Amino acid sequence: MNKFNKEVKKYIEKESDNLQELSDKIWNYAELPLEEKKSSDILKKYLSSKGFMISSGLAGMQTAFLASWGKGKPIIGLLGEYDALPEMSQRVTIQKKPIKEGLPGHGCGHNLLGTGMAGAAVTIKNLLKDYNLPGTIRFYGCPAEEIMYGKIKMDEEHLFDDNDICLSWHPMSINTVSNYQYSAMTSVKFNFSGKSAHAAESPEHGRSALDAVELMNVGANYLREHVISQARIHYVITNGGGKPNVVPSSAQSWYFVRAPFKKQVDLILNRIIKISQGAALMTETEVYHEIVSGCYETVLNDSLNNVLNNSMINISPPEWTEDEKKFAKQLQRTIDSDAIKNTLKYFDANNLQGKILHNEVIPLKKDAVLLAPSTDISNVSKTVPTAQVFTCCMPIGTPGHTWQVTASVGSSIGHKGMLYAAQVIADATMNLITNPQLIMDAQKEFEHRKFKN
Repeated sequence: MNKFNKEVKKYIEKESDNLQELSDKIWNYAELPLEEKKSSDILKKYLSSKGFMISSGLAGMQTAFLASWGKGKPIIGLLGEYDALPEMSQRVTIQKKPIKEGLPGHGCGHNLLGTGMAGAAVTIKNLLKDYNLPGTIRFYGCPAEEIMYGKIKMDEEHLFDDNDICLSWHPMSINTVSNYQYSAMTSVKFNFSGKSAHAAESPEHGRSALDAVELMNVGANYLREHVISQARIHYVITNGGGKPNVVPSSAQSWYFVRAPFKKQVDLILNRIIKISQGAALMTETEVYHEIVSGCYETVLNDSLNNVLNNSMINISPPEWTEDEKKFAKQLQRTIDSDAIKNTLKYFDANNLQGKILHNEVIPLKKDAVLLAPSTDISNVSKTVPTAQVFTCCMPIGTPGHTWQVTASVGSSIGHKGMLYAAQVIADATMNLITNPQLIMDAQKEFEHRKFKN
């Protein structure tokens, strides 16, 4: 057991009221990617009040920041997020009831994610100071994870390069170390330009950019039959013209292309680009594409996962009150049973079927589980040894990006999961700082895996 275990718990408990208040305020702000001004400001204010030096506007993003304390090696980076999702507004209730229809909401729990990591950073800082230990703790305020942007841009600016280790966590319905490999992804927009005309009076003079978008989408849908089964292709039409009686001279579609590995994404994307060119040829329009962002597959690190797993085991998961269990059970009933089964199957946690709130730790998986979703943390994992944990902040089996998540992460269930995560991250970090061999092992494994890739 880490000798700092009890002191980590003491410091997190001391900060618990502040952290719950912070997470609730960010939950109420519910700001979209790259618009998280209030959320980032309140986290900066909190960390500054605890003695951290703040650098704002990183990588050209107003809401990206770094809070740093300490000096010398090792340098441990903690990754925080705070962006919300569109149209996920929801009250803390068991019925679908938006605070206001159409507003954003924290359907992924990032109000807890950023706050929990800030709490861990403050705890680590206090312990380094108490024991006069060398080391630097950094909190990275990372915006726009939901559009696969923030950490990617920060990584491109080499902001993570000199960290020895980076850690994070994510609200989920289970407690476990994330031995899950997230998929690679490229976000790309296709812009078609044609020629406008009156759709009734002289349609023969028009060249419809919208026709091109629709033909491209048809082609992409036919492509689905001829890609690997783990691939995902999703799109929206972001510009389809103005009025039906005007042939659209411009139109745009926005694609996310995913696959287990970046090289697979690149192959599929090249075929989609050819489809766009074919659609332009058929409609006598022009097309160009712009890469918005893209992430790699996750580079997992068994050495770091073992450190995090030891901390998860040494620190007991939350105990749930009867009121919390009742709320969770009622909320769980609003979720389709097949959706719960699929979520548990997805995370290889079928044994939890029928349970309400997780109060144990799923043993660290020997073999990595491949996930279809993507995260910009993967790009950090390509640069520096990186790992994360999941903690229970919602009823077991709750699918992500749903109103049930928003309700849960604004409740005491979310608060408890956040405080547990903060303790685990702080405990693991102190273990790494006081046992240099653990960092060396993680870095050696990282170099080996990087070489293999």
